[in-house]
Amino acid sequence: MSRTASRKAPSRAASKRGATLASSTDDVSRAATGDRRVELTVRGVILGGLITLAFTAANVYVGLKVGLTFASSIPAAVISMAILRYFRRSTIWENNIVQTVASAAGTLSSIIFVLPGLVMVGWWTGFPFWQSFGICVVGGILGVMYSVPLRRAMVTGSDLPYPEGVAAAEVLKVGAGVSGTSEERAAAVAENQAGLGVVVWSAVVSAAFATLVFVKMLVDEVARYARVGASSATGFDLGLQFALIGVGHLVGVTVGVAMLAGIVLSWGILVPIMTAQHPVTGDIAAFATGVWRREVRLIGAGAIGVAALWSLGRLAGPVVGGVISSLAASRARKAGDDLPITERDIPFNLVLIVSVLCLIPLAVLLAAFLSGGAIAGQAVPLVVGALAYTVVAGLIVAAVCGYMAGLIGSSNSPVSGLAILTVLGASLLLVAVAHPGDPNAAKALVAYALFVTAVIINVATISNDNLQDLKTGQLVGATPWRQQVALIFGVIFGALVIPPVLDLLNHSYGFAGSPMAGISKQPLAAPQATLISALANGVIAGNLNWKLIGVGALIGLVIVAIDEFLRRTSRRQFPPLAVALGIYLPMAVTAMVVIGAFAGKAYNNWVARGRNPDVAKRFGILLASGFIVGEGLLGVVKSGIIAKTGQESPIAPVRDMLVNPIAFGTSIADIASIIAFPVIVYLMYRWAARTAQRI
Repeated sequence: MSRTASRKAPSRAASKRGATLASSTDDVSRAATGDRRVELTVRGVILGGLITLAFTAANVYVGLKVGLTFASSIPAAVISMAILRYFRRSTIWENNIVQTVASAAGTLSSIIFVLPGLVMVGWWTGFPFWQSFGICVVGGILGVMYSVPLRRAMVTGSDLPYPEGVAAAEVLKVGAGVSGTSEERAAAVAENQAGLGVVVWSAVVSAAFATLVFVKMLVDEVARYARVGASSATGFDLGLQFALIGVGHLVGVTVGVAMLAGIVLSWGILVPIMTAQHPVTGDIAAFATGVWRREVRLIGAGAIGVAALWSLGRLAGPVVGGVISSLAASRARKAGDDLPITERDIPFNLVLIVSVLCLIPLAVLLAAFLSGGAIAGQAVPLVVGALAYTVVAGLIVAAVCGYMAGLIGSSNSPVSGLAILTVLGASLLLVAVAHPGDPNAAKALVAYALFVTAVIINVATISNDNLQDLKTGQLVGATPWRQQVALIFGVIFGALVIPPVLDLLNHSYGFAGSPMAGISKQPLAAPQATLISALANGVIAGNLNWKLIGVGALIGLVIVAIDEFLRRTSRRQFPPLAVALGIYLPMAVTAMVVIGAFAGKAYNNWVARGRNPDVAKRFGILLASGFIVGEGLLGVVKSGIIAKTGQESPIAPVRDMLVNPIAFGTSIADIASIIAFPVIVYLMYRWAARTAQRI
């Protein structure tokens, strides 16, 4: 999941600056609007909704392709400030509402970690709109409600760093230009306009490269596989995609190093060992990747599970204490008449009412999902059990994800690991309730477990994001309840676009391992959905290879031990989940993410020695975001062309010439791509730095 900025905790001085800014912006707003605070506005919600629609579509495509999603808060804030500047009485708080609405784009799209599994197991042939929309809306609103009582404990009452929230606040402060000399305000305007240009042009470049790949003039993947010794095999697979460079820049070098370790462990050790245990058959590339897919990924799943469990264990005490403290603070301020505006949440009794009301449409969705199926006769206990599991597991994952977002950022929160644990818990619970006795009942139960897990994952990811947004709001003096309402709007906007985009991608590309093939010969990997559906099927059918998962769990324990040792003896970290993802995700994804992480680190070191280093670093984040948005949106456009024409590449004018090998199995397109890709990346980073220096 891919969203990172500075990881330094905000100091007391930073908090004081935030309070000072809030005071100064309050004065400016009152002077401009006659004491009426311009914050939650119709135009802000509409603008945030439009950004949400675009970014959600891009995120769904990128997430299904590479297994990671990106944050939309910072680019949304830049776009908002550039547009609302032309309207009268726009304020920093209104821009904050826009980015809050749009932040649902990177959040709600995490449903792709689970929902495609219903197609993979053959239960759905597409994505029925109302059921898919209902899952997203109900789970998303529950996530907002669950995170409300956590705000005081985890945002205002803690020293958690909230890296993305702090970064978004800094962007809003710079763009607002509410204090300082006229020259400083002019510089803020110039930075805002230039930042928008960075986002737009990086998106254009990313989309242009992806277009050349689409027409077969370039390639987006270079892979080579070879024998190791007499019977082993291994290889490398490098994805030439700007979106991956952007993801790497955003997650940072710490995650990049850990992911690199996972790649080495997977393809340097595990694949050679596992392939040596099988006779080499057919093409060496198909043989090596087949062993990795069937066996090594299960080891990665075991490591992911251990990493998630360890995170839960480490955070259990702080999370419980935070919830208790939040509830006590809510009771102490129940009257609320004298609360400052920055402490006004949605009232706790309303939170309870909305949470309970959400269970009614959820029960209807669950019952409708079971109706007419092999386990419809057990609908009552299955629906009751699922509702209870959603309430309890949802509360746990909301608290854990919220705390982890504050600790390490939304990008690095192990939401995938929590999804694995959630589907395992749901599968075991449903087996105990239903006792499937025939294959049809087992298949229905697998689908139902995925359906329930999808709701809980929405709860988890929205909570993961909401507290990050509330930290941004705290630093700019925003009203919490208005942000919480804005996020509900964002959930609705995102839920409107996710089902049709998923349906389009399924028809055009299909998903790896799905019984239904898409038009394209290159199905989307959907790595998390593949694993989660396999785990649910394995638990319910009783054929899960627990031995390989156990090996992965042991590896996960070693990784956790290394991370704990580094934490205790130095300031370094070795994120266990990132290592596990390096084992589990395709190398075509992870290798370029690692390169992007180091490229981002090199860029930040380079601009730190030049003029306007802070501006240049922010532009690096915007450049990375643009890379992801451009390729993601083009991916949706490509899927529409494929679906309309019924051809994988309907506009490939020179395909035969360019894919004709000329030496060592390498084509002209391969060579051109290998040369062009790093050159363009370098030139774009250089352009972003020089743009910052000219401000």
